[in-house]
Amino acid sequence: MTATPVRLSAWVHGQVQGVGFRWWTRSRALELGLTGYARNHRDGRVHVIAEGPRENCDTLLTLLRSGDTPGRVNLVVEDWGPALGGIIGFEER
Repeated sequence: MTATPVRLSAWVHGQVQGVGFRWWTRSRALELGLTGYARNHRDGRVHVIAEGPRENCDTLLTLLRSGDTPGRVNLVVEDWGPALGGIIGFEER
């Protein structure tokens, strides 16, 4: 039986724009088989939406908080919900 997919919404704070952070996030998400996107916001944050198995989304969240990302992550604020679907692949927006 396949686990019910979940949706991770993660707001990443810090120096995360203009440093390859979205590209890095996309690469990690695709390695984990997740769909979604990473989008820059005007206030300097990056919003990451990832859908897939909870375990894989947890792994992505751990990676976002690892200190091994491009730039500097100060804080990641997460929210969880059921997957909404309709997303193909993982995009940088």
